[in-house]
Formats: sequence, C-alpha cells, structure tokens
Amino acid sequence: MAKGKKQDDGIEILEDPNAIVEKANEFFSSKRNKAMVFGIGGVIALLIVSFAGYNYYITNQNQTAQEEIFQAQFYFDADSLGLALNGDGNSYGFLEIMDEFPGTKAANLASFYAGASYLKLGDFDGAIRYLKEFSSDDYLLQGRAYSLIGDAYMEMDDFTNAISYYKQAVDYKENESFTPIYLKKLAIAQEQNGDLAAAASTYGMIISDYPAASEIHDAKKQKARLEALAQ
Repeated sequence: MAKGKKQDDGIEILEDPNAIVEKANEFFSSKRNKAMVFGIGGVIALLIVSFAGYNYYITNQNQTAQEEIFQAQFYFDADSLGLALNGDGNSYGFLEIMDEFPGTKAANLASFYAGASYLKLGDFDGAIRYLKEFSSDDYLLQGRAYSLIGDAYMEMDDFTNAISYYKQAVDYKENESFTPIYLKKLAIAQEQNGDLAAAASTYGMIISDYPAASEIHDAKKQKARLEALAQ
C-alpha cells in the first residue's frame, strides 16, 4: 500500500499546480538546497559575464588585427614576401598577426597569406602547414587554399596528396569560374601519377560540365591524347 500511495502522490504533483508550488517551497526552505541553487546561479552568471567579456575582447582584437593586416597584404601584392611574412618593424607581418591576434578572422586570413607566401618562396612544407590551418566558408578562398596545398604537394612530387587536395578544391562549392581550373590541375596530377584513364575522365568533366570555360579547348586536346595513349 505504501508503494501505491507514493505513486498516487506523484500523479497528484504532475496534475496539480498547487502541489508543484508546495514541493518547490519545501525544496527552497532547506538551507542546503538554497546554497546549492545560489551556487549554481553564481556559476551561470559567471559564465555569462565571461562569455560577454570574451566577445568584447575578440571584437576589439578583430578590429585591431584587420587594421594591422592591410600593410602585410600590400607587401604580398608587391611580392615583398619577407616583409609580408615578418613585417617591417612598424607594421606586423602575417606571422606576427597570427601570434598577436589568435582566434581572430585576420589571424585566420593571415595563415592563408602566409601559406601562399611560403609556396612562392619554395618552402612547400611551410606552405602546407599554414594553408591547412586556414578555414573559411568563402567559396573562393577555401577552394583556393585546397588548390594551393595541391600545388605544394605537386612540387614535392607527392601526387597522391596533390590529387586528394585538388579533389577537395573541385568539390568545394563548384562554380563556373574556378572549378574548371581545379579540374585541369587534378587531371595533370592524375596523369603524373600514372592514371591516364582517370586524367582523361577528368578532362571529360570539363568538357561536359563547363563548356564555356576557357580550359575547354585544351581539355579536348588532352583528353584525345590520353585516350590515344591508353589504347
């Protein structure tokens, strides 16, 4: 009977709002429970304040970093890659921006530029390292980053990894402007890796999917050449 009574009380609590209030009052009347509730409330309040403070800090850091990266981008465009990477003593370079402003959008963008700079300088390991640190949902920059990583692996004669990253570039937000370029790079890597059939098929994708691309004529020529070699 005791067990049945307990079950009835539970049903009463679920159905009767006054019973819920009564049970809540009983809970809060305990000093121990009050301390626990206030403790939890204090932790939540601290988390909220910390989150707001972090957002304020990151916003300020982002603004400052965006201002700092401008000069490094200017040096990059001028092919002054040493200054672009390391700064000029007055303005930060890409490497310093990553160190001084971690977690900001500018630091993320600086990793892209640093990777591209190292690729131009022939430091392919450095290029791969920094380009892999970059992440964006921008169809141009992220696809370009994958393609540049593929370029670095191609320079190292690592055709397997080059193919992998060119495929990522191809598959990332396909578009008329850049996907045909990435497909052509993929086909070249596949041919260098000895897979003539795959290379011919990739050129075929340019022909069938991007007939208005500037790569179309070369794709037709290369596809015919590879199919002849495969016979």
